[in-house]
Amino acid sequence: MNVKAESYAFLGDVSATARGGTTARVVSALREAIVSLELPPGTQLDKNALCERLGVSRFPVSEALSRLQAEGLVEIRPQSGTTVSLIRLGDVRENLFMRRALEAEAVRSLAQNLKPDLLQALQRNIRYQKAAANAGDPIGFHKLDLEFHEIIFTALGFPRVRASVESARLGLDRIRRLLASKRRHKLTYDEHARVVAALEKGDGDAAAAAMINHLDAVMEELLSLAEKQPEIFADRAPQPVHRAALAAKAQARKRGM
Repeated sequence: MNVKAESYAFLGDVSATARGGTTARVVSALREAIVSLELPPGTQLDKNALCERLGVSRFPVSEALSRLQAEGLVEIRPQSGTTVSLIRLGDVRENLFMRRALEAEAVRSLAQNLKPDLLQALQRNIRYQKAAANAGDPIGFHKLDLEFHEIIFTALGFPRVRASVESARLGLDRIRRLLASKRRHKLTYDEHARVVAALEKGDGDAAAAAMINHLDAVMEELLSLAEKQPEIFADRAPQPVHRAALAAKAQARKRGM
């Protein structure tokens, strides 16, 4: 194996994997490497080295990169090659805007006729979140975080709404990994717990407000990260008006605690 191929040591050989077509397996392997930040934003990709490491020909790699370009995860430029896309704050804002609107209304709606089994599932989930956060288990916490929101949209029972939220969530996966820390996990647990506490009281407005505060807190931290690490963002200058609004909301949250 050549030196360039060895630089992709975190990728496995997908040639002998039975599940799915070759291109689909390459897409899955590269997407996970990008989302998990094994391939950080701005990384130049060597197609030949990827072929050698993954154990496949050039066609599935080329096709996989085209699909990932359509998802906004890579950029293919004929003159300069293929790179992992920088993160666009504009895209993050749009995805969070969608989640903010749909998830707030989801918990508001569920609070009107909250089923005991839904409440029990959410209570169990946040107990496990607390344990994972205290244990410093990022993988476990990540799975529980996803499950928390999945429980809500499964209970809501609107498949198109669920698909829209899932699409927005996929667009935020790199952000979730970038912001992951023991501190952020504990804050996320607290934010989720406030949503559940409001649902326990049947207070839909409070549950919606808690969900909005949770998602706004993510955006606020991301803007702070963009100032510290501008090299991984395509549109690194935050919008002053939006940032001021988030700062005001942060102060309001502190006064309310």
